[in-house]
Amino acid sequence: MERIPVFILVILYFISTEVACNGYTHINNNVQSERRALIDFKSGLTDPNNRLSSWKGNNYCYWHGIGCENGTGFVVSINLRNPYPIENDIPYPPENEYGNQIYMNLSGVISPSLIKLKYLKYLDLSFNSFKAIPIPQFFGSMKNLIYLNLSHCGFIGEIPSNLGNLSNLQYLDFSSKYTYHNDFGYSSDLFIKNIEWMTSLVSLKHLSANNVNFSMVGSQWIEVLNKLPMLIELHLDDCSLFGSIPSPSFVNFTSLSVIVISSNEFNSTFPEWLLNVSSLVSIDMSLNILHGRIPLGLGELPNLQHLDLYGNYLEGSISQLLRKSWKKIEFLNLCENDLHGFQGSIPSSIGNFCNLQYLDLNNNNLNGSLPEIIYGTETCNSKSPLPNLRALYLFGNQLMGKLSNWLGELKNLEQLDLSHNQLQGSIPNLIGNLSNLHSLNLRNNQLSGTLTEQHFWKLSNLEYLYIDSNSFRLDVSSNWTPPFQLRYLFMGSCHIGPTFPAWLQSQKDLQYLDLSNASISSSIPNWFWNISSNLEYLILSHNQLQGKLPNSNIGEFLPNLYFLSFSGNGITGTIPDSIGHLTSLGVIDFSSNTLTGSIPSTINNCFSLNVLDLGNNNLSGMIPKSLDQLQQLKSLHLNHNKLSGELPSSLRNLTGLDILDLSYNNLSGQIPAWIGTAFPNLVILNLRSNMFSGRLPSLLSNLSSLHVLDLAQNNLMGEIPVTLVELKAMDQDHNMSISSLYDNRSSYRYEERLIVITKGLTLEYTRTLSLVVSIDLSDNNLSGEFPEGITKLFGLMLLNLSMNHIIGRIPESISKLRQLSSLDLSSNKLFGSIPSSMSLLSSLGYLNLSNNNFSDKIPFIGQMSTFTESAFAGNPNLCGAPLVKKCQDEGKDKSVEDKIDSGFVDQWFYLSIGLGFAVGILVPYFV
Repeated sequence: MERIPVFILVILYFISTEVACNGYTHINNNVQSERRALIDFKSGLTDPNNRLSSWKGNNYCYWHGIGCENGTGFVVSINLRNPYPIENDIPYPPENEYGNQIYMNLSGVISPSLIKLKYLKYLDLSFNSFKAIPIPQFFGSMKNLIYLNLSHCGFIGEIPSNLGNLSNLQYLDFSSKYTYHNDFGYSSDLFIKNIEWMTSLVSLKHLSANNVNFSMVGSQWIEVLNKLPMLIELHLDDCSLFGSIPSPSFVNFTSLSVIVISSNEFNSTFPEWLLNVSSLVSIDMSLNILHGRIPLGLGELPNLQHLDLYGNYLEGSISQLLRKSWKKIEFLNLCENDLHGFQGSIPSSIGNFCNLQYLDLNNNNLNGSLPEIIYGTETCNSKSPLPNLRALYLFGNQLMGKLSNWLGELKNLEQLDLSHNQLQGSIPNLIGNLSNLHSLNLRNNQLSGTLTEQHFWKLSNLEYLYIDSNSFRLDVSSNWTPPFQLRYLFMGSCHIGPTFPAWLQSQKDLQYLDLSNASISSSIPNWFWNISSNLEYLILSHNQLQGKLPNSNIGEFLPNLYFLSFSGNGITGTIPDSIGHLTSLGVIDFSSNTLTGSIPSTINNCFSLNVLDLGNNNLSGMIPKSLDQLQQLKSLHLNHNKLSGELPSSLRNLTGLDILDLSYNNLSGQIPAWIGTAFPNLVILNLRSNMFSGRLPSLLSNLSSLHVLDLAQNNLMGEIPVTLVELKAMDQDHNMSISSLYDNRSSYRYEERLIVITKGLTLEYTRTLSLVVSIDLSDNNLSGEFPEGITKLFGLMLLNLSMNHIIGRIPESISKLRQLSSLDLSSNKLFGSIPSSMSLLSSLGYLNLSNNNFSDKIPFIGQMSTFTESAFAGNPNLCGAPLVKKCQDEGKDKSVEDKIDSGFVDQWFYLSIGLGFAVGILVPYFV
């Protein structure tokens, strides 16, 4: 909830002194008019939850939300603010006896009868639902109003300019409830065309217009608001303001205490005129495009308590900035300033910030070590440094060195995040003294050493522990009971084994658990499945876990489980039917185990499943027809098993698939034509190394999102369809990012991977999978001429048509495949000359044209000069370098180089060799 400013409490105090404490008994004609006005107002409202049920009878001063003047009965205040607004920081509404949430929104029409309440000073209708109606014009006639709150009511249209008539108004809030995205960018339900009318609000102390569109106002806003001498608080968050922040001709903000202009599009340096406003207590300019150096004078503002410059492009020396006095600073957020950001190391003088509660410097360019000691215990009259600090965020920098002991002396610290740095050494034992610590995040560093019970002994409030991606070894007794109850526990890559950690039995509130790559080699104990009914993410991958999965109804114990990964272990036995009881699952990853038996049909009960990865096991039988009920499925990996039979036609109902990998099985029959029409979002189709036969369906060309097509090592026959040229995602000059693989909840901690045979090597692509554009039809019985249309797939990186019966010539147009890094046409029946244009394939790092019927001289120039004899072996009619065989007319006729403009070739020669070498040799190391 927002803190109510002091001056509002003063307003309410003076109003409350006039409110009747005793029932009003003498009702004159004026008072009857007041009652009628309220009844008329109520009649226009829709009140589904009877909030206004008390509005009956004559004694309206006792009606809900009504305040009256003592002795007269005149209505002076109406407070109908929704007590349960739907906001992120507000608790959920109450529930009725049926468990349904009760929303207390008023809606309908606001009656102009309110004008008759001539003594009304306070009106609050905030957080209701007056959707699709403008703010009533008659509000501008209620001249006695001191307080007007119309925020988050769903009003639309222009803010009425006649609100400028309210010269007594001290508090005005018409913040909009919604900001939405349209074709022209972000917009709002409410907007202002002209702001001049605000100059008449001479008594205004508080103005909130968050999420109201000010884009038509331009830079005029600052001069207008500068004319309000009483203004204390200004809130213009997400108002579509843009451009520079102009400097007023004369700074008149003598009372300004709070300025919030965050989430706009200010492209400006920091407005240094603010340094002259000594009354400032809070500045929020986060999420803009502020750039340049941050003025050091901010640290000398005598009353500044809150500074938020998060998400800009500011820069400066953090060492210099934090050496300023910052006398009253409590909240300091400089995180995520891109480009150069804040650099340097944190000075020891930071200990002098006695009032500091929140410090966020994450995702900048901080370097060096944490200060070994910090000063300030004398300044702050405290036995511990930074006595009020509750949150310290330094993640995503380049900090090095060891963790300092003073971190364990921050007695009030609740949040500590030093993740994603280059910190080394061990964790000080003193960390275990932080009894108020709620969250500890040290992941992705180079920390090591042994963690003992002493590191945790007073952490009774700890709920979030992230120490994964380091090299810790946990050494605790077998009967250790931790003092905490964790919700999130990430200990991946920590040495916890060899036995399963028994202390987990005490953790009954766990939601996320990651013990991947933790050197656990035992079986999973039975008690584990009843560990926590709140568990959502369970990751035990890349251990040496043994034994079988339980056949009991684990869905009863883990009703909320969404992510389940046991990949890379030694789990044996079958997949239990009870897997179907985990109806909330979004990800199942049992890959790389030794599971046997068939895929249970009960898995179709996991109707929320996004990812099913059962690859690299010993599963047999047919693909269940019932998989078609997994309508949310995006990624299906059944590769490297012993599955047999034909593809069930029911799979066509999985229309949301991005990835289908059925490679290395015993599947047979024809590749069904419906594959080309059923999966409009399919990015990867891998049916490699099965027993599919028949012709390639021409409808594969309808797969407009396809980046990888791998049908190698089957028994396919016939010509390659000319329609492959219509694979739209492959005809891009620049490879597109496959955002669909990573934009859903299932992407968290699940990494898509694909085995690609290229450059004569078997490579596993993971993080760079989105860059791969590949066609592999090798080792089949395909025939016909080389498909010239394939040279129009300009984004193609890997092309393998080897070990088929393809005839004809390589077209000169193959030079259009400028992204091509691997080309294998070996073991076919191709003939004719090798096109000289291939020398222009500057990205080509692997080439195999062996065992064909090519003839004439090899165009050994440009990129072609980087390949050895093996690339051309088995072509008896080829001659010239790099082969030993000389051409008969060598020395008599002009060389191949002379057939191409020599100047053009010279320009490409050295550049193409360098690029080809880099792509061909270095690219595999980035996968």
